[in-house]
Amino acid sequence: MLHGTIKAWPHLSAYEEDPTHWIQFDGITGLSVDGGDIGTFNGNGKKWWKKSCKVNKTLPCTDAPTAVTFYECNNLTVKNLRFRNSQKMHMNIQKCLNVTLSNLNVRAPEDSPNTDGIHVTETQNILITDSTIGTGDDCISIESGSKNVRITDITCGPGHGISIGSLGDNNSKAEVSNVVVNRAKLRGTTNGVRIKTWQGGSGYARNIEFMNIEVKNVSNPIIIDQNYCDQEEPCREQESAVEVSNLIYQNIRGTSASEVAIRFDCSKTVPCRDVFVKDVTLEAEGDGHTTASCDNVIYVNRGNLSPRCSSR
Repeated sequence: MLHGTIKAWPHLSAYEEDPTHWIQFDGITGLSVDGGDIGTFNGNGKKWWKKSCKVNKTLPCTDAPTAVTFYECNNLTVKNLRFRNSQKMHMNIQKCLNVTLSNLNVRAPEDSPNTDGIHVTETQNILITDSTIGTGDDCISIESGSKNVRITDITCGPGHGISIGSLGDNNSKAEVSNVVVNRAKLRGTTNGVRIKTWQGGSGYARNIEFMNIEVKNVSNPIIIDQNYCDQEEPCREQESAVEVSNLIYQNIRGTSASEVAIRFDCSKTVPCRDVFVKDVTLEAEGDGHTTASCDNVIYVNRGNLSPRCSSR
């Protein structure tokens, strides 16, 4: 039980021995962490944000601590906690099995760099539910090695939305499968539901469902980006790609802050396939209209779809 607030030490020199972690739970089976609705991890991140190369491009890019990491923890429960102003990511679930995260409240300013809410990597059988997340990066990010991920009843914003990836960076092999996002509300985020992969990677992201999602003033409400490139110099074109397949987008409604509300930017050599779209209606926030951009994707439409793809 966590009663009250644990606040990070403000002096950056305290992290010289391990600049990537603040608090870590390592190799524990049957762990339960309960905040009783008041327990708070406060990363005290402002000093770290000022040193970020994403905030000040004249600075070199350096590591910052993830606030709370659960590493190789099986049968893990984390509930009724608040996370505030992490130095970098708020919570990392890594190499865990059988995890339940519920009733979490995660907050950091919209301009805080790399402050993902919940980061899931190499983890199987995880439920994330009944939580509110607003940060400067992804509300929830799902990385390679993750399987059987269920996300329900999430409110997200501000932030970069709910993301699978990025996958396949540095020509790596990535595997993500059996992901369900159901009953999410996204408000003012820079993306809605997103899959992002680098050229040159391999492996797959498959069996993924996005269902019953409300968006309000969201840029890129639905996006697949198989040409993701998060670096200053342009990424060179490569033939290899992480295969994206067996996707369902169902009952997704609301308003887009950008004209292109649906963007399927898939690989020329490894197109997105078996993409099922049903009852999706995305209108413009305010005046204007929305469009869909669909490149190298094989999709099936059932029921209402607005806007419609102009190419396949």
